[in-house]
Amino acid sequence: MLQYKLYLCQLIHCIMPITDFLFAFLAAIAAGIINAIAGGGTLVTFPVLTAIGIAPVVANVTNTVALCTGLLSGTYAQRKDFKAQKKRLWKILPMGVAGGIAGGLILLNTKESSFNALIPYLILLATILLALQVPVKNWIAARLARHENKKHNPVTLYILIFLAAIYGGYFGAGLGIILMAVLGLVIDDSLTSLNVLKQAISFCINLAAAIYFAFSGQVIWTVALVMAAGAITGGLIGGRLAGKLKPEILRWTVVSIGLLVAVIYFFR
Repeated sequence: MLQYKLYLCQLIHCIMPITDFLFAFLAAIAAGIINAIAGGGTLVTFPVLTAIGIAPVVANVTNTVALCTGLLSGTYAQRKDFKAQKKRLWKILPMGVAGGIAGGLILLNTKESSFNALIPYLILLATILLALQVPVKNWIAARLARHENKKHNPVTLYILIFLAAIYGGYFGAGLGIILMAVLGLVIDDSLTSLNVLKQAISFCINLAAAIYFAFSGQVIWTVALVMAAGAITGGLIGGRLAGKLKPEILRWTVVSIGLLVAVIYFFR
């Protein structure tokens, strides 16, 4: 019966108005631009998907699969930088993959009503994380400059990465800031190296969750494919605008949108 309902849901969304596909495409373009410059694209796409009538859990699943393409382009652009972090990545990435799948598993086993109740808090958390992006980077840079980091048990890093990955698989907005804070707290290296690690881990977490979701039967593939095209387009546009648009202005614009969306969900 449940499988029948999922197939019915898929059919309904396959024939939804062309304007809904257009809204999803434009939102994905905006998310691609935002992610390429400041981060926080999910704060735009997720509310749009729910606004056009997609159930929150299905919207979150579809959004994760769709925006994974945008992360792929960013990760591919940094592929040469990963060689210097190869040893660390082989140790850390399995925890990210496991956590991403665990977060996806928790999401798919969360009741729609429970997830609905969590949405405003998740959006508010993601908005706060985005607002703290620069302070977190400045804190890490100052910490590294003073060489305050001490030798930490690697188990601490693995546990923190795993917990961050669970959040990434469950909702994911603001994951990059969480990962940077974790890496800056435990690893003594340059800010550039930490950013490379963050990019690779974030991509693997999202990819693991997206692959898991792909076999869940809850991805609306027509919407996901339209959004994937939009995310790639937005990423390319964002790459060209990166030197022209001020990240601070764009970030605070997204933060303002996130706060507004959170308020709407709180009082909906």
